[in-house]
Amino acid sequence: MVAAVAAGLVVSSAADTGFATTAPDKAAVEHVVSDFADRAGYPGIAVAITKGDQVLYTGGYGHDSAGAAVTATTPMPVASVSKSFTALAVMQLAEAGKVTLDAPVRDYLPHFRIADPRGTRITVRELLNQTSGITDGTFPEKSLPQPATPAEAVTRARDATLAAEPGTKHYYTNTNYHLAARLVEVVSGEPFADYMRRHVFEPIGMRATITINQTPRDLPDTVRKGYVYAYGMSIPAAEPTRFVNGSDGVITTAEDMAKWLITQNNEGLAANGTRLVSAADVTAMHTSSDRRWTYGMGWDTDQRGRVHHNGIWFTYTSDQLLLPGGYGIAVIGNSGIGLGNEGVDALTDELATLVTGGEPQAGAPMRLIVDLILACLTLLSVLLGVRNLRRTRNWATRLATRPSWRLALRLAPRLVPLALLISLPDLLGRLVGGGRDISFVQLCYYSAPLVAWSAVATVMNIGVMTIRVVALVRGRRSAEAPPVPDGSTQLATR
Repeated sequence: MVAAVAAGLVVSSAADTGFATTAPDKAAVEHVVSDFADRAGYPGIAVAITKGDQVLYTGGYGHDSAGAAVTATTPMPVASVSKSFTALAVMQLAEAGKVTLDAPVRDYLPHFRIADPRGTRITVRELLNQTSGITDGTFPEKSLPQPATPAEAVTRARDATLAAEPGTKHYYTNTNYHLAARLVEVVSGEPFADYMRRHVFEPIGMRATITINQTPRDLPDTVRKGYVYAYGMSIPAAEPTRFVNGSDGVITTAEDMAKWLITQNNEGLAANGTRLVSAADVTAMHTSSDRRWTYGMGWDTDQRGRVHHNGIWFTYTSDQLLLPGGYGIAVIGNSGIGLGNEGVDALTDELATLVTGGEPQAGAPMRLIVDLILACLTLLSVLLGVRNLRRTRNWATRLATRPSWRLALRLAPRLVPLALLISLPDLLGRLVGGGRDISFVQLCYYSAPLVAWSAVATVMNIGVMTIRVVALVRGRRSAEAPPVPDGSTQLATR
């Protein structure tokens, strides 16, 4: 399936591709993207590359879940890249004197309450910096009932508590940006989507870009289902129901993302001459205000000093990267995250190497390797389970005289797979997701093979345990029952 996807990758038409005189080689870009799609299992990918105020390249590769070619004008969600847009909207209001970044959120959202009295001290800047103290651990926003609007998101947050004093630690959570979206609404007097369209998207020229409240309910018909990945197959799937506005609700195209990258690399000045925010505010958004963390306001900085932000849905992933030399790169892929694949960041890095004159190094197909390992573990669990079931009679005969407590201890480990299955969302969120919240349904999107292995191991072990207990009980009853006299004995006693 992966090979078939790679074979089907095609570059979009020349009308979808904009070049400047220093444009990267088209064939080289195609090779890098095709190779990544083959390894990572992405049916469709859109790319934008800029430098300074010039669009060097926009293009699409592969297909969407309806079979249509992905082009530079195909609308796709950019997930948490949306936070960069929300931060810019708040900065616009701050420049207009309507918001003070270091003022409490309560000054602008009088109805904002959380279940921790320290919440009254959370500032606007701390929302954007992800330092409010709210975490996915203190407020598991993905597992809770999903609001339909930013106003409902504020109401839902009343159950949140804090993991730290506001402003003292960095904890990434979507809730901070849900609250920021509502702040924009209240301060501007406009619905968040309308504000973004009138004051951010249209001034830049991003006329194909929108932002939505909830998935999949609010997705336009032009946005096709993305994909989940399992055992080398890409399977179309609707995004789970989630509230996303402010945090990861922007739907855009590669062409529009090129305009966004130019605005960021041009100190807040769009290619059409429109200024969105001041150069100082762009720098502030790109820069962490504290050495203890690297996150600024809607943007992060990596170890090489590059400014970036990725985006993750369960059916789409994205990344944006600003290089010190003035290059900007945006990538959107129509497949979700999973074990062995944390998005399209690796592709962005390869393209960054390409445009700066280096030779991109292809990695191993980790996504497929991980799923094949899980498939082997699933098969092994079945084989071991069948073997143990076939040995039940011998096992029961050999241990029939053992004390019940010792038998219980011997069988107890067979409950471990069940405990693992139940705790898997929390365990995976802590070990792999950095403490992020994930529901069981979303876990099935993230890694169906992992869930399948855990479920099969649970069923086989519970089955073995149940059959062995039944065999032991029957064996003991037979041993304790008085012998039934046969006919000859009865005649002899008459």
